[in-house]
Amino acid sequence: MNNYYGRIIGYGKALPRNIVTNADLEKKVDTSDEWITERTGIRQRHIVSDDEHCSTLAVGASRAAMNVAGIGPSDLDLIIVATSSPDFLTPPVSSQIQHMLGASTIGAFTVVVGCTGFVTSLIMADRFIRAGGYRNILVIGVEIISRMLDWEDRNTCVLFGDGAAAVVVQRTDERSGVLSHVMGSDGAGAQHIIHPSGGSALPPSHETIDNRDVYIKMNGREVFRFAVPVIGNTLQQIVTEAGLTFDDIDLLIPHQANARIIESAAKLTAFPEDRIFVNVHNYGNTSAASVPIALTEAFEQGRVKKGDTVAMIAFGAGLTWAGAVVKL
Repeated sequence: MNNYYGRIIGYGKALPRNIVTNADLEKKVDTSDEWITERTGIRQRHIVSDDEHCSTLAVGASRAAMNVAGIGPSDLDLIIVATSSPDFLTPPVSSQIQHMLGASTIGAFTVVVGCTGFVTSLIMADRFIRAGGYRNILVIGVEIISRMLDWEDRNTCVLFGDGAAAVVVQRTDERSGVLSHVMGSDGAGAQHIIHPSGGSALPPSHETIDNRDVYIKMNGREVFRFAVPVIGNTLQQIVTEAGLTFDDIDLLIPHQANARIIESAAKLTAFPEDRIFVNVHNYGNTSAASVPIALTEAFEQGRVKKGDTVAMIAFGAGLTWAGAVVKL
């Protein structure tokens, strides 16, 4: 049996040039900086311009991650892309990214699990490496949610931002990578976060446009009720399964959906808030890009380093959730 592990050796992010503040949104919808900040903790978010796309952001983040890792596209064996906002429904954006990077004809596929996508993809990359046959896997979380938003709906348009981040996972003999993980789904809550039109069940039409079904709809109250306990339960489960305690976790990186969700989960679990990474105030909810952007910033700010143990937890549409304890 192989004794391989998948260590994160590179990280990087790419953000749209344009920053939209709460003050900017006050001019678009019936809202205020105070209202948004009090309920979400968000103060600004990055929003793409016309020449920025899911693929271009992903490529920028990937090149940054490979630069940190000290490898090139020819060293990659596989690319996994987590996104719910690809350039097109088909072809897969993962193939576009592979080609744009110049990564020969290696395998590439897309994981569509909403905000849970990156953590799920990281777990998959770790499993691929442990099985043998793969040495360097590029894992990307990227979203352009702004093009799915109803900019007249203050309950959704204030929450989201665009961005991308990537990590390089490399095979090693040293114990590292995913020490424990959990993945879950509860389709009974599917209607709480939904993009009604665009799939085969409700193709785009004049009627769906008139009904505004081409935009994301979300029941924020129900998402909050779901998210807080699922963060707490997932954290306890992955830490226990790794044979660790909260004291062994150097940093908790939760999905950056809403500062109030993170605060409530911290109180529920009694996990020390000074060891929870929060950057939602600068980016909003970037969906599948949220956790890798936070991880990248944690490295850049010196909050984590090689050898540290972090817990990553995400939740989102589906409803879905995933968590992993990762030794860096």
